Amino acid sequence: MAVRVPSMELHRPPPSVSGVRGKSCLQKPFLVQAKRLEGLEKANPRSRGKQSLEQVKKRAPLIRGTVSPPLPVPGHITQPPYVGKKDAPEIASEIQMHDKVSIVHMKAACELAARVLEYAGTLVKPSVTTDEIDKAVHKMIIDAGAYPSPLGYGGFPKSVCTSVNECICHGIPDSRELQDGDIINIDVTVYLNGYHGDTSKTFLCGEVDEASKRLVKVTEECMLRAISACKHGTSLKKIGRRISEHAERHGFGVVDRFVGHGVGRIFHSEPMIYHQRNNMPGQMVEGQTFTIEPALSMGSIDCDMWDDGWTAVTTDGSLAAQFEHTILITKTGAEILTKC
Repeated sequence: MAVRVPSMELHRPPPSVSGVRGKSCLQKPFLVQAKRLEGLEKANPRSRGKQSLEQVKKRAPLIRGTVSPPLPVPGHITQPPYVGKKDAPEIASEIQMHDKVSIVHMKAACELAARVLEYAGTLVKPSVTTDEIDKAVHKMIIDAGAYPSPLGYGGFPKSVCTSVNECICHGIPDSRELQDGDIINIDVTVYLNGYHGDTSKTFLCGEVDEASKRLVKVTEECMLRAISACKHGTSLKKIGRRISEHAERHGFGVVDRFVGHGVGRIFHSEPMIYHQRNNMPGQMVEGQTFTIEPALSMGSIDCDMWDDGWTAVTTDGSLAAQFEHTILITKTGAEILTKC
């Protein structure tokens, strides 16, 4: 899940408020607000090619289904400290560092998250509801003795995020059935033995058109290219440069309102990981863990927020895809902890 920095301003004007799609995502949780003068740079428009509308299968706009009540968690499972509180906690300022013992715990949480995500992906089929995916994910997590981290975070009502088609992130599982040709991002985070493991992937549902497949493929490539640039002493801004270069080369935009984050004992902490070109300070340090989770769009990189306070969709209804890994910085590179 991405995070917000409420004390900063966006580098460009906010999108207009839409009564149909809900409020601007500037007013809701989990978005990045960047410094106007010294933070983020606008995407390079020179290499942004428009996706041919003829290549993209026509889809009806995303509609919300019925959201069932949150699922219960057995009392013996340790819950993170934010559960039961109305508001999401502030982003922790500490950099989460790990020794040999805590790395073992991080690897266990991330390994479980990866297995849960892969299992969730096998459920993606036409006529399956995202609520059914949520129930299956919930059961697998609690059966492993872990807690589904999204459940109760700032009031989020479900155990996993399911973001379909134009939904950029934080989609709430509901009764809507997946359709042939949909794409869906499933975002899984587990809390195991006091540590969070966070990962997501965009899956194809049934027969998906080539343009959508290309969006999904390039988004994953962007994430992996960014990870390959990571090691001790490297500037954090190199992540955004790697992602932007590859996305623009293929004609896609990088959504700049959502960021990766430090993760470990705390769900969301510094450093903020910007996925587009930026001049933000900071270097990677051996032993720290954070997520890289770029979201790419076929069209607008602006988003609107539904009035559920969570579902962020592209303003023009264009498809979006996202991938996420939790990584551990080492002296010579980065270890993907959520690799299945």
